[in-house]
Formats: sequence, C-alpha cells, structure tokens
Amino acid sequence: MSMFEDTRYRWRETYFVLFDARNRPTLEQVEKALQRLKCRLIFRNQEADARGRFASITVVSPDDFAALDICYTGGKEVTEEAEELFRELAGPDCSKGDRARLEKLRRATGRFEVLHFEQILEDEEEQDDILDPSTLLMVLEALANLTDGIAVDPQSGTLVC
Repeated sequence: MSMFEDTRYRWRETYFVLFDARNRPTLEQVEKALQRLKCRLIFRNQEADARGRFASITVVSPDDFAALDICYTGGKEVTEEAEELFRELAGPDCSKGDRARLEKLRRATGRFEVLHFEQILEDEEEQDDILDPSTLLMVLEALANLTDGIAVDPQSGTLVC
C-alpha cells in the first residue's frame, strides 16, 4: 500500500537519487543502510525483483511525523531526465565542486524516487510545526552514498546532499 492510500498522510514533495544502474543495491542492502541511521524507522511494503535487487519500500518515521515511499526506476526515462537536470544545474553559476558531482547525472541510468509524506494532525495549528525533514535528508544521503549517486530536488532544480 502506497502512502497515497493512507488518509493519515499527505504528499509533500518528491526527490530523486540518480545513479548508474549497475550500482542498484539489493533490498537487503537498502534496509541495512537505513537501519544504520540514528532514528527510529518502520519498514513496510518491501519489494525486490527476482534477483533480490531493490524495487520499493515504505519508510515511516513516527518521531518526524513523516513517511517516505521509495521506488526504483531505470531506463530511457531516467537517462533523458538526468540529461535535462544536468543542463539545468550545470549553468555558469555552478561551482567546480558541484560540477564534479553533477557529472554523475550524465551517467545516471537508475533512479530512486523518494516521495515525502507528512502525517496529518487533527489540530491544524500544530500541523505546520511538526514536520521535521531530518529523516528525509538522512535517507537521501544514505541512498546517494549506497549507490554512489546524487540526490536532487527536481522541483527546485537543486542538489540536496
């Protein structure tokens, strides 16, 4: 069940981790990388392909009032999008350090889509104060490190970590 189907949560934003598909980890590797994070996470809906490679997972972070749906996509769609993101991000204002990181986009043939959800509270006044992006940022960094990839906010066209 996707978090879109859970009425206790609402979608906030989507991030990408782009990488060379040859670095696609197994489901077990993803779970271990996320378990090493210093936060309480609940895993649901874990799926792998026939070879044990990661397909998708839902990660709930009760302490952050957040959840993440993470799924793998590969192929032409990813390479086209990665090239477009590279052109957007590698403009004249791009630093040398960022340019080196952006070269990973040119080689990207795999992508994790990380959909960020916020838990809905009954008290609307508290709603704006509860969402903590810490887990999202830690998960993006862990996935980027695991795949030697790069985390991107495609809506703003910025590198995340």
